[in-house]
Amino acid sequence: MTDQEGGGPEAAGATGTPEDFRCGFVALVGRANVGKSTLMNTLVGAKLSIVSAVPQTTRFPVRGILHRGNSQLVFIDTPGVHKPRYRMNEEMVRLTERVLREVDAVAVLVDASDGFGPGDRFVFELLRQAGRRGLLILNKVDLMSKERLLPMIEEANGTGLFEEIVPLSALNGENCDRLERLLLDRLPAGPPHYPPEILTDLPQRLAVSEIIREQVCLKTRQEIPHATAVMIDSMEQDANGLHRINATVLVDRESQKGILIGEQGRMMKAIGTDARRNLESTLGGPVHLSLWVKVREGWRDDTSLLRLIGLPIP
Repeated sequence: MTDQEGGGPEAAGATGTPEDFRCGFVALVGRANVGKSTLMNTLVGAKLSIVSAVPQTTRFPVRGILHRGNSQLVFIDTPGVHKPRYRMNEEMVRLTERVLREVDAVAVLVDASDGFGPGDRFVFELLRQAGRRGLLILNKVDLMSKERLLPMIEEANGTGLFEEIVPLSALNGENCDRLERLLLDRLPAGPPHYPPEILTDLPQRLAVSEIIREQVCLKTRQEIPHATAVMIDSMEQDANGLHRINATVLVDRESQKGILIGEQGRMMKAIGTDARRNLESTLGGPVHLSLWVKVREGWRDDTSLLRLIGLPIP
């Protein structure tokens, strides 16, 4: 797995690495809203990927690093597989397909409470086309009866694509320890790619924009989350430790701008307030956050802008 998409220190901290050390990359793939980001956050023990009920919340691969004794698991939370309508969505699906071919192991997530749908079967076909076998994660078992699992397990076994099938709940952690053991067993021998204090290689400015965008997703509905992007205009820390962040929220249409700002600015104020609280926790100090909303029609087809929001488009 290369460091082209997201960067990261190659074999950092490898000095003195024991000969039996194991390290590898694991892709978390699936259709939108099956719980990939929640699972990675649970396994790593930190909130690295933003989470919301809005499909396609994850727009680019986010890496989370799990350190376990003589092993290091590098999870890659990929964008949900979906039918693309814009260049942005095409690149999201392309990235997932690429990651499938490059990692050491693949974990395919399904929302078991929904059963297998066309989107899940399309992901299975991508796995088949990549010539891979993986682990199937039947997520959200806390929302269903155990009796419903058996037919799903039988159908999945019939595909011949999966070495193991793991029912679990990413939200409450049920059976996540078994998944961790199975993945650790599949790691190749090799030195760590990251030092033990690193949990993600997501650049700080990109992490900040994602925290703001998460609040847009949580507080708005319908088309607004899909039609927005967050650009960090400036970010600096003054002598007193105050982080001053200026950011612009882009939308497609003037009507979306009105919804996002809200009556007398209430919506944008609520987004800014909760984003600031999360940023203070992440950055470890006080934050002054200024937000603006601008209309930029067709931004989801603008290659240069898509690169700015984190999509590694060649």
